[in-house]
Amino acid sequence: MGENTLRLEGAMVALVTPFVGGEIDWDALGRLVDMQIEGGIQALVPCGTTGESPTLSHHEHDKVIEFTIERADGRLPVIAGTGSNSTAEAFRLTRHAKEAGADACLVVNPYYNKPTQRGMFEHVARLADAELPIVLYNIPGRTGIELSPETIVKMYEEIDMVVAVKEATGKLDMASAVASACDIAILSGDDSLTLPIISVGGSGVISVLPNILPGEVRTLCDLALGGASAEAAQLHRRLFGLFKGMFVETNPIPIKAAMAMAGMIRNELRLPMSPLAECHRAALANLLREFGLDVQE
Repeated sequence: MGENTLRLEGAMVALVTPFVGGEIDWDALGRLVDMQIEGGIQALVPCGTTGESPTLSHHEHDKVIEFTIERADGRLPVIAGTGSNSTAEAFRLTRHAKEAGADACLVVNPYYNKPTQRGMFEHVARLADAELPIVLYNIPGRTGIELSPETIVKMYEEIDMVVAVKEATGKLDMASAVASACDIAILSGDDSLTLPIISVGGSGVISVLPNILPGEVRTLCDLALGGASAEAAQLHRRLFGLFKGMFVETNPIPIKAAMAMAGMIRNELRLPMSPLAECHRAALANLLREFGLDVQE
């Protein structure tokens, strides 16, 4: 915690990367960025888990970030996904995002090689040399390792660029432990835990659902952060089925299926991700219709 004063708050979207014929669908991505801004989303997060970053080439990764920043045109912050299990690779991605004009970066815990807490601290300290505000991304279900509350606090207190953490451990006690020890911005990484995390001191969410319903997630955050707890709880309950529906299979399989049903993008993913199983499609379509979307199964 040092000179950096960027404060991230509210409803942020983890953008999908649309594909057509195996290539990035730039027209669809541009429409999606515009829709998010018009729907009231408060930050864009390209090239994260939802954006299928593991199967983007380095060139594509750079271009998606550049395109998103250009399309946003300063209308709201862009938090670029720049994580890797190679510190050198993550540094290159982070430096590129900085040069492209990103407002911050989202740095997932190094996956597969399972560094120690000290190793993860040194990893983030090196990325801070790119001089771009850092959002830590704690998602052990994807990476196999978990940042401890103590390490998160240490990073925030000793590394100037660390400004927030995307909390996706699924454990409310994690958010509570961090919030009780420091004032880092805590952003929910699980849509269904947005309200609970805000209630214990969180600042918002980096969410999957706004790809198709940005306004509802913005309203939930506004109510929760504004102290309207009863109204927020009511909306949370209404959205809960969809929050869980977006994870009936691995993200972003369900959200891409939902967006395709609504005619927004093609239902195309890159292997090893495969389209949503037929057995889930009818239930997902019904959930979307409850929110007034004209969907085709």
